[in-house]
Amino acid sequence: MLTQQPIAVSLLTRFRDVRQATMQFCEPLTPEDLMVQSCPEASPVKWHLAHTSWFFETFVLSEFVAAYQPFNPEFRWLFNSYYKSLGEMPEKKLRASFSRPPLDQILAYRCHVDAAIARLLEQTPEDEALRRIVLGLEHEQQHLELIVTDIKHAFFTNPLHPSYAPAAAPANDAMAPPLEWVGFTPRSPGIVEIGITPNPTAIDSFAFDNETPRHPVYLAPFRLASRLATCADYLAFIEEDGYSRPEFWLSEGWDTMRAEGWQAPLYWQRESKAKSGWSVFTMNGFRPLEELSETPVCHISFFEADAFARWSGHRLPTEFEWEFVAAQQKIAGNFLDSGRLHPATASGDADTPQQMFGDVWEWTQSPYTGYPGYKPLPGALGEYNGKFMSSQIVLRGGSCVTPQTHIRATYRNFFSPGTRWQFSGLRLARDGAS
Repeated sequence: MLTQQPIAVSLLTRFRDVRQATMQFCEPLTPEDLMVQSCPEASPVKWHLAHTSWFFETFVLSEFVAAYQPFNPEFRWLFNSYYKSLGEMPEKKLRASFSRPPLDQILAYRCHVDAAIARLLEQTPEDEALRRIVLGLEHEQQHLELIVTDIKHAFFTNPLHPSYAPAAAPANDAMAPPLEWVGFTPRSPGIVEIGITPNPTAIDSFAFDNETPRHPVYLAPFRLASRLATCADYLAFIEEDGYSRPEFWLSEGWDTMRAEGWQAPLYWQRESKAKSGWSVFTMNGFRPLEELSETPVCHISFFEADAFARWSGHRLPTEFEWEFVAAQQKIAGNFLDSGRLHPATASGDADTPQQMFGDVWEWTQSPYTGYPGYKPLPGALGEYNGKFMSSQIVLRGGSCVTPQTHIRATYRNFFSPGTRWQFSGLRLARDGAS
């Protein structure tokens, strides 16, 4: 089935915008920066630039362009990430060794793919080709966010601690509003609809397969904190020996924390010259914790978020509670588009919870599993989300390094519970609406 040309035209504009956003973020980085892989979760920026192009070439151009000539046939396996049905791939830990192909070839690869996608969109392609391009753009935005998190970790591990951008503005004197509780009582008998059932004929709307299908969930009355937990909130947990009191920790969390030597969130370091006794590494370099105390705490694992919640006498929300509230709000907040690259202080009082979108990915207490009736995409694309539905925890809401057009109330991010290099934080919840 062929689609309407106006959709292809608007998609070409979006394609160019998304691809350019990736390159724009990389402009301050050196070729050497692009080669660093500083932790097992990360990948070199150079690899991200190639892999996102690989995705379009593999799943769109090779399947929907007659006699398509790949830029380099070796790239089909070299830049495969985890699609085992497509064949072998190098070990992830080896990506930093890819000094060849050189950077200029990777950039030429991107140009080759960009030009081929543009030609395809100018020829009124099949609907399925357009759907794959839309998926590829969402995939690119995911990798742009990963580029930010990966380069931050790379700069932190560098003994010189370089900053991505010049020092931020002076400390924000604004105080976070007092933490209050907002109650929610789902309409009797407490059954709400969660997720999304996409329109099979729609081309320009999108949801990942793990957001589907829309289905009923029971929610008892509950309350959410009016804002995210701040660095000051979390510092109190540390100062009350939160990292040495096993009663707050899940067993695996305690063992992981002890084995890894955690004493504070990732990027916090003790600093005798700071009034707070701590400094925090940001995309603008180190800053005293007191300058960031009112901003949301970030770079904590699920285990730490859960321990903090238990210490405070509360709990983490379920992903369904979170979505029920977020679906009633406008998607607005502190995203990558702001250029801040760090969580921002909540502002003012509100009748509904603030900071539901942007700032930090919010850990929930929900395991990452398929919804009732979930079906992965057919073929190799079915490996995109479904194969990871084991030993992962759901996060919601996006962060300060998520592109704003990438997020939805139904969006389900997921990581293993020990993950800390993402911009992840928490919001407290409690039972009962009053």
